[in-house]
Formats: sequence, C-alpha cells, structure tokens
Amino acid sequence: MDGVKAALVLFVASLFQLSVLTEYRQFRTASIVLVALLSIALLRGSIFGAVAGFGTGLLIDTATLGTLGITALLLTVAGFWIGRYGETTGRDRAHAPYLSIAVVTVLYEVGLLVVHFVLGESAPGGAVFASLLPTVIFNLIITGPTYALVRRLFRPIEPNELSAEVQLLG
Repeated sequence: MDGVKAALVLFVASLFQLSVLTEYRQFRTASIVLVALLSIALLRGSIFGAVAGFGTGLLIDTATLGTLGITALLLTVAGFWIGRYGETTGRDRAHAPYLSIAVVTVLYEVGLLVVHFVLGESAPGGAVFASLLPTVIFNLIITGPTYALVRRLFRPIEPNELSAEVQLLG
C-alpha cells in the first residue's frame, strides 16, 4: 500500500510542479517534487527512495520532453542517499528533513549542471549558482508542510522493521 500512496503523492507533486510552480517566476526554482521525494525516502528507506526517485524522474523527463534520464538519474541518487541517511542516523530528529533538503538541493542543482555539461548541452554555471540560495530557501519553506503531510500518510517504520543489513550505531 505504501507504493501506491507514494506514487499518488509524487504524481500529484509532479503535476503541481509542472503546471503551477513553473508558471510563477518567483516560484520557478522551488521543487515540491524533490521535497516530497526526500520526505518519503527519509521515512521509508534507501531502496524505496531510489525506486520512487527513478519513477518520478522518468515521469518528469517524459512530461517536460527533456533529455530522458537526467532527472531520473539525479532523483534516484537523491532518494537513495536520503533513504540511507534516514535508515542509519535516525529519522525522528527534528532537523533531519531540513538538513536533507538543504544538502540535496545543492547537490541536485550542481549534479544537474555537471550532467548537462558532460552531455555537451548548455550548462550556465553562473545562473545556477546565482539562483542556488533562493532555491534552497524556497525548498526549506515548503519542507515543513510537505514533510508533515507525508509523515501523516506514511507512519514511521519501527527500528525492528528496518532491513537486516542496516545496523544502528550507538
């Protein structure tokens, strides 16, 4: 059932991102999809986050008619990393979603720039780094309500339900 809920949440976030946020210039840099994905990955783990990131990235790549696979690759890696962070350090900490969003927003934007550069496409580094701070701020603003909604939909996993390969330290 978690897979269906995640697919629905990420589909609605993708539609909202592509139809509403891109129409308003001041919100164009905010990424509700990234925030929703990382919230789900933080609560559900690395494999769940990677699969959800791949599916969502593929949906966004096909909807925007961009280079197929770029967003899917970056969201897969982001979902896996934050899922792993949630599995190993403790997802109950109050700062975990905000720290995750801030770090991954920067890494996502830089990763997008690097992948475009490697593919020989236009990669305006100055524009990306100039809009990086507003992007992080907008994503941090929408993190609170988005994480609260996702946490209501996906109950936190108990420590005994975690996969066997993860050992919590301390």
